[in-house]
Amino acid sequence: MSSVSVAVGADFVMTVDGQPAMSPNTEPVFNPATRQVLTNVPSATKEQLDSAVAAARAAFPSWAATDVSQRQAAVSSIGDRLEAHAEEFMTLLTAEQGKPRAMAEWEVYGSVAWFRETAKQSLPEEVVEETGARRVISRHTPLGVVAAIVPWNFPILLAVWKIAPALVAGNSIIVKPSPFTPLCDLKLVELVQDLLPPGVLSAVSGADGLGQWMTVHEGIAKVAFTGSTETGKHVMRSAAGTLKRITLELGGNDPAIVLGDVNPEKVAPQLFWAAFQNNAQFCNAAKRLYIHDSVYAEVRDALVEYARTVVVGDGAHPDTQLGPVQNEPQYRKVAEYFEDCRQRGYTFALGGQIDPDAPGWFVPVTLVDNPPDDSRVVTEEPFGPILPLLRWSDEADVVQRANNTPWGLGATVWGQDLDAVQRIGRRLEAGTVWLNEVHQYSPHQVFSGHKQSGIGAENSLYGLAEYTNHQTITLNKAPGAVS
Repeated sequence: MSSVSVAVGADFVMTVDGQPAMSPNTEPVFNPATRQVLTNVPSATKEQLDSAVAAARAAFPSWAATDVSQRQAAVSSIGDRLEAHAEEFMTLLTAEQGKPRAMAEWEVYGSVAWFRETAKQSLPEEVVEETGARRVISRHTPLGVVAAIVPWNFPILLAVWKIAPALVAGNSIIVKPSPFTPLCDLKLVELVQDLLPPGVLSAVSGADGLGQWMTVHEGIAKVAFTGSTETGKHVMRSAAGTLKRITLELGGNDPAIVLGDVNPEKVAPQLFWAAFQNNAQFCNAAKRLYIHDSVYAEVRDALVEYARTVVVGDGAHPDTQLGPVQNEPQYRKVAEYFEDCRQRGYTFALGGQIDPDAPGWFVPVTLVDNPPDDSRVVTEEPFGPILPLLRWSDEADVVQRANNTPWGLGATVWGQDLDAVQRIGRRLEAGTVWLNEVHQYSPHQVFSGHKQSGIGAENSLYGLAEYTNHQTITLNKAPGAVS
């Protein structure tokens, strides 16, 4: 068992070629609930990235040749190691990300499950033709060195979504955490080095410049990125120079459509958490809530009533259900939507006023009462706790409005008429459509965005295949074929 300390007061280092690595440069990490500096972390130089890539390339051939069962066992063991330190990681996650205990527990134990379940997956060779004279085999081969660029909203889980399949497929991988939430990812990689050969799993930390270096690096074969659509476009452009493989899981503006036959009091809590889980810092948060005219007022009022019961505060406090916005740039971005709504005279059913004297980057849960369809709060992705409520009466019209967006990540439909729920759901342009539920994920369930919400897939065998090349091998078995 590794003796690495997983605590806020511990030393935080990068990991290169299986060894701790510091840097002449450091960056502060803040607690978003207090705006106080938690610690400082290394900021990698270009030379340190080159060293990490060289070590990963050197480790790759042996790791790729390792039997898949051994690679699966190693990935499962990483899950075991994380579970053994779950309590420490939950505390650390709350400190750097701001999410309360329940969400930290969901993320940490979800990550444990992802390691273990992904470790059960494989892509065996397939014989596509077998005759007395000829054999054709289709197989998957690993790519090489993968760069995993991880966001700040779910820093552990969305790193695991990349680490686990990359390793099972036989790649080496370098993790770059968000500069806003580097602590858990640095510690996780440091903690499991004794479970893997040196260089197979590394971690380097730094600001946006480091990500740019990774996307253009000739020694990196693939970039797996989760983040905003605009940044994803930059990644795609940079990766084009070397024709890197890419997986991009990007933004969303997920519609939620509520039918007229719902029970407002029963559906309100589900709609609330569909929109505000993780303080709405969730690519798959419901960001536009379309409520049928016949129940609009009742659902709106039930949402307001329920929202008033939700405790917002420091995630370290046991009663807290929603924490702060994670970082100052995002806090300022969310504040722009509040100001835009006020300037345009929109009605707030709840909230609407940010307290600038709050100790952390806290934003009140806010419901905007039926703003225009072309308003910024409807057409853009605030990525914070402000939700537009919109009326609808015609099914074809609401489907058209729901699909009228450049994004297509997720969507939900809510109602008792299951035929109508399914009919509407199948017409929505989104990678995942939840019907009478939300945010149900699985390592065996493909996750992918339509339109500008991404390229490629994560999770399931489709996601595993994203970390491989397809290869066909043919054999002419006829006697004398080469004589």
